[in-house]
Amino acid sequence: MAPSFDTTTHTVCVMDASGHLGFSLVQRLLQRGYTVHASLQKHGKEDMFNGISTDSNKLKLFRSDPFDYPSIIEALRGCSGLFYTFEPPHDQPNNDEYVVDVEVRAAHNVLEACAQTETIDKVVFTSSATAVVWREGRKTMELDLDERHWSDVNFCRKFKLWHGVSKTMAEKSAWALAMDRGVNMVSINAGLLMTPDLSIQHPYLRGAAEMYEDGVFVTVDLPFLVDAHICVYEEVSSYGRYLCFNNIINTHDDAVQLAQKLTPDAASSSSTSSSSSSPESGDLGKGFIEQKISNKKLNKLMVNFEA
Repeated sequence: MAPSFDTTTHTVCVMDASGHLGFSLVQRLLQRGYTVHASLQKHGKEDMFNGISTDSNKLKLFRSDPFDYPSIIEALRGCSGLFYTFEPPHDQPNNDEYVVDVEVRAAHNVLEACAQTETIDKVVFTSSATAVVWREGRKTMELDLDERHWSDVNFCRKFKLWHGVSKTMAEKSAWALAMDRGVNMVSINAGLLMTPDLSIQHPYLRGAAEMYEDGVFVTVDLPFLVDAHICVYEEVSSYGRYLCFNNIINTHDDAVQLAQKLTPDAASSSSTSSSSSSPESGDLGKGFIEQKISNKKLNKLMVNFEA
């Protein structure tokens, strides 16, 4: 963090604040002295925020629907920054064209609201590594994948990699609007977020075996992901996209441990799945798979970050 950055003068919005990342961001931002507008969707529970701030003036709760433009504007009013992460509606499927359309329209609405909010100085947009890793010919690439690469939407559609489709299209929509409207935006392309409730049903995991075999199956712990978001917001030199992960699944043991975490009921079974949605189904005969994805850009930025 730059010495001149005074967090106590900043009011920021976290949207959606009811997910794992959003809630943890609210907590850390409050601890760092920020005033926080925590924006919840209709399914978010306000009582989860009870007691997390000793100063009631530092935390304000809002109900914002990404398709209710006035509610977004209300949550952003007076804020100098936005941390935006998309949480799919709980009552809708999360692995088909429907969620693609929802996520893209939500990103567009939120960035348009930021463009209309004069006080907004920077937007931190949470995307995913699945917006980077999926493309034809990826196995023959000489260079490691990094922030310069984008997933091929047509490739993702062909193999029903809906998480890759929605994250790629939503992020591209956000970047297009940000550049057109002069919004200062950076994106965090996060690996699979390791949370206690992570299950084999998570849409990120479709194609996990292929990511493993390609050396690009990356994960991120919640504290590290939160630090990365705050770092790119506070660091004036941050720009563009940042791949964010602090672990890679590239050994047999890594894959087995993850598979056991995702399917604990099947941990004692000796049979392996034939589904491409599980790392168990990859070629685990290889003891070690070379890493083919780089997060050097983020690591360099975070060298002097005061967590």
